[in-house]
Amino acid sequence: MHSPQTSSKPPQVLLGFDFGMKKIGVAVGQLVTMSATPLALLKAKDGIPSWEQIKELIKTWGAEALVVGIPYNMDGSEQEVTFAAKKFAARLKNHYHLPVFLVDERLTSVQARQDLNDNPNLQHTDANVDSVAAKLILESWLRDQKPQDKLL
Repeated sequence: MHSPQTSSKPPQVLLGFDFGMKKIGVAVGQLVTMSATPLALLKAKDGIPSWEQIKELIKTWGAEALVVGIPYNMDGSEQEVTFAAKKFAARLKNHYHLPVFLVDERLTSVQARQDLNDNPNLQHTDANVDSVAAKLILESWLRDQKPQDKLL
């Protein structure tokens, strides 16, 4: 079990989430390498996943913080799923008592599809798209290096 985070020490291992009402892509990343790897696709019902599955992922990977992609319209306006993603992020924080960071995820699914198309060794499935999108969301946070600005 990890000790509680302090604001002076950034989290080293994080899980990233590409939120959806029916499915949620997950990736793991680390600050040391500044990279992320796609993991699982979680099924969700009305935006609610199996909290036990997420708990197991946190435990397995030793995640110290969570990153959630927040979908906005291209003009920056919010949509119904924006509010649902923010609610999911708040629930993560309440369930696991870990820092939760929010990342603007515009175009990550488009980029994920492109990445899959560009790599003939990867299967192009919806599960892969969502998990690769979670990877891109997490890598975006890792590049940002200003987590205090977006802490939920």
